[in-house]
Amino acid sequence: MTKTRFLTLVMALALLLAIPTAVFAQKEMPHVFVGTATLDGVAAADGAAVTAWVDDEQVASTHASGGEYTIYVDQGDSSFAGTTVSFKVGGVIADETAAWVKGEASILNLVATSGSSTGVSSSGDTGATGAAGAKGAKGDTGAAGPAGSVGAAGAAGADGAAGAAGPTGPAGSAGSAGAAGADGADGGGGLGVIALIVAIVALLAAGGSYMMGRRA
Repeated sequence: MTKTRFLTLVMALALLLAIPTAVFAQKEMPHVFVGTATLDGVAAADGAAVTAWVDDEQVASTHASGGEYTIYVDQGDSSFAGTTVSFKVGGVIADETAAWVKGEASILNLVATSGSSTGVSSSGDTGATGAAGAKGAKGDTGAAGPAGSVGAAGAAGADGAAGAAGPTGPAGSAGSAGAAGADGADGGGGLGVIALIVAIVALLAAGGSYMMGRRA
């Protein structure tokens, strides 16, 4: 153990002893882990996440600084007694695990290698929800849909009102002349003359009788 790690462990124990006992009146003391954090063969970068897991559930988190870490695994309302604690460095599973013990302080150097499947589930730590992206450009117009079926024929409309009477047309042309009538029968010329004379004589006789009667 290097002098720096020893001092770190001593400080962690001192912090545990400095915490007022009233704080732990209602819950168990945590298990403190300290040590180096290595990712893919090099010391973890400052700010790299170091997380602790119990039964595939994240129970504590901290950040690496100078290639080292200090993490407090507090069981909260659960009971971690006898359970195994696994670790991740920068979201990559570390090879090392440890049993949780109330009030314990342990030096545990974590070594994580990308692609490792040792320990807890290989899923990474849940990151914060990213900001919504910018609205995408309008897409191209889609192809025209198929033609709809022909609708049923509508009912016949009502008859329209009668139109106004048209103007009188021009007179027609004169008809052609009719055929000549048949010749009448020849009248009796002599009989007509005789009848006319008899009528004159009768008229004169009647006139004479009238005049003689007035004289008498």
